[in-house]
Amino acid sequence: MPDVLELLAVGSIALDTREGPFGKVAEELGGSAVYFALAASLMVPLKVSAPVGHDAVDKVSRAFEGRPIDTGLVHVLDMPTYRWTARQEHGRNVDLGGSDRIYDRWNPQVPREFAGWAFVGSMRPDRQAHAVKLLHGARLLAADAMLSYVKEQPREAKDVLRRAGWYFCNEEEFAALGGRDPEEFRRQWWLEGLVIKAGGKGVTVFTADGRVHVPALPTYPAFDTTGAGDAVAGGMLARWLSTGAQRGGLQDALVCGVACASLTIEAIGVRGIESATRELLDERMAEVWECMRRES
Repeated sequence: MPDVLELLAVGSIALDTREGPFGKVAEELGGSAVYFALAASLMVPLKVSAPVGHDAVDKVSRAFEGRPIDTGLVHVLDMPTYRWTARQEHGRNVDLGGSDRIYDRWNPQVPREFAGWAFVGSMRPDRQAHAVKLLHGARLLAADAMLSYVKEQPREAKDVLRRAGWYFCNEEEFAALGGRDPEEFRRQWWLEGLVIKAGGKGVTVFTADGRVHVPALPTYPAFDTTGAGDAVAGGMLARWLSTGAQRGGLQDALVCGVACASLTIEAIGVRGIESATRELLDERMAEVWECMRRES
């Protein structure tokens, strides 16, 4: 059906201030919807729904320029864009807080009777839960976690988990949600798929068919790990959708997600995935496959 080919990302647009081995950067474009869309749009067209202030509209337009990204559901508000501050330590971001007042004025918007594939990225859990409820008719509904929000709003975060069919989280978020054994956790929450991101150790998917693991690509340094998880989700879901969404194609899709993450972390902010091309992605995927061949 044509609607199955539609892909939607609902999430955050952010202006990030971060420090790490790369130094300190301020007001860098980021956000779950942005990283997801830049990765996914290397393969398929998609729609984005997110709130943004006038202070970041131009940055979003420049990042999405030339990509098949429909921003008709991006709501421009007379409010400061969501701010996030973090410090990178040992390849992971330590959340130093943010300002998310824009969510007080924004209600997620989704296409009427949407029946395609949807990803609800990390954002304030009450808004995330609202989006997930609106997308009850999606053919595939995936959501992602954010550690600080899981701790601050555990009830809303678990409501998102309960309604999603696919769930993406890192090891810390998994533990904060009460996870111990991934397969037991998947069954407990009636998930079709659980995706656990483990940084330099790679990404693992758990489904009723078993476990699929793809290692991280060690060839390229993790210069800035921000957005890597959203790039994994964007690359994986877009690749799987574009190749027919067959169960046997899940490993290939995950390889694509890991390749997108590799392209993201080799530069500050969105710059790596923003400048990537389909040809570069194909080359990076080939490197991931070769890495897997050597490991096996």
